[in-house]
Amino acid sequence: MQDQKEFLGRENIKTLLFRLSIPTVTAQLINMLYNIVDRVYIGHMPEEGSLALTGVGVCMPVIMLVSAFAALVSSGGAPRASIYMGMQEKETSEKILGNCFALQVAVSLVLTVVLILFHRPLLLAFGASENTIDYAASYMSVYALGTLSVQLTLGMNAFITAQGFTKVSMAAVLIGALTNIVLDPLFIFTLEMGVQGAALATILSQTLSCLWVLRFLTGPRTQLRLRRRNLRLQSKIILPCIGLGTAAFIMQASESVISVCFNSSLLHYGGDIAVGAMTILISVMQFAMLPLQGIAQGAQPIISYNYGARKADRVKQTFRLLLKTCLTYSLLLWAAVQLFPQLFARIITPDPVLIDFAVPALRVYLGGLGLFGIQIACQMTFTSLGKAVCSIIVAVTRKFVLLLPLIYLMPHLVSDPTMGVYMAEPVADILAVCFTAILFFFQFKKAMAPLEADPIPSEN
Repeated sequence: MQDQKEFLGRENIKTLLFRLSIPTVTAQLINMLYNIVDRVYIGHMPEEGSLALTGVGVCMPVIMLVSAFAALVSSGGAPRASIYMGMQEKETSEKILGNCFALQVAVSLVLTVVLILFHRPLLLAFGASENTIDYAASYMSVYALGTLSVQLTLGMNAFITAQGFTKVSMAAVLIGALTNIVLDPLFIFTLEMGVQGAALATILSQTLSCLWVLRFLTGPRTQLRLRRRNLRLQSKIILPCIGLGTAAFIMQASESVISVCFNSSLLHYGGDIAVGAMTILISVMQFAMLPLQGIAQGAQPIISYNYGARKADRVKQTFRLLLKTCLTYSLLLWAAVQLFPQLFARIITPDPVLIDFAVPALRVYLGGLGLFGIQIACQMTFTSLGKAVCSIIVAVTRKFVLLLPLIYLMPHLVSDPTMGVYMAEPVADILAVCFTAILFFFQFKKAMAPLEADPIPSEN
């Protein structure tokens, strides 16, 4: 058992990153199916597919907001649990797990009430038009009922990954995704439930995943066990987790704000078809981002554990390998999108008009994707080291300092205002990568200095 607990600090880094990243990348790709499969089936609904797809696309900011609250707790809690595992302080790690679970339950219940009562005005504020609001409201009225399962699946699965049990966390996602794939056509077409059927399939699938995750964290295999005595919230335990998770929350919650800005601008300049194309662009962006996040999540427990164990060389080696892997992937996918945009668009919708509109927009919108591997590697390393302030600065700079103003500025700087809205994303991405790389260069050296000066933890 002791060897199992310390494998993050002993095994070859390349072997370890490969071993942990393959399941997390697979899990991220599978997790993407929750949304992508819904959109594919909805987009192929006879007669109303395009409008229904646009309506469900408007729901995405709300869904991102739900996911952001899960990230607020887990993205700070899981790395801190790993760090304390590296320091051989299991009891503190389990307190972090228990406090994060209790907070996520409380947050989920509040979100459920808010979404049930106010989903329609929220969707209108997030860019739904009179043509699409009924589809969006039908989807969200059902999806809101599964908020607790979504929160706990996303949040608690992070603690399974943080222990190095990436195959178990992958299985949790796989169970839900396969169930979703089976139930979607049954509910949407056979039972003729339309978009409500897609939402019902999703929440039932997430519930199965949630049960799997909780069963593992209360079972015999887990190193960190969910215990009743740790469910009482303690400020000294939960507040540092929230502080560290704030960057991930900003990244994901701001997607909701950014989506509102994108949708309102696109509705103004290009109408419903421009908003519908945005649904395709976001889907492809998710396809690009989730594997990157999976690779980074595979590296997180390695970096956090070895940082807690004061093994600077292993932290550095893991970061270098993470950077190379993420950058290679982002460059390859950027090339694929630039060469074959029609292929990506046709996966989401068969509508030839929407495809023709989306193809040039796709090339522009993902124009900065090639360098984004740098952003993900640096940002995840900040989080893995517990550097909350740096993580928050990077998140705020990319989304609010750069992207938000550019959405409104770029349409006035190019001849095609609609394409100018899409152009805001790559311009912001490239500038953000430059800023993050410079900040990381100095802050990473600063973080490693105490470990290199005194690699052995003191006894007191």
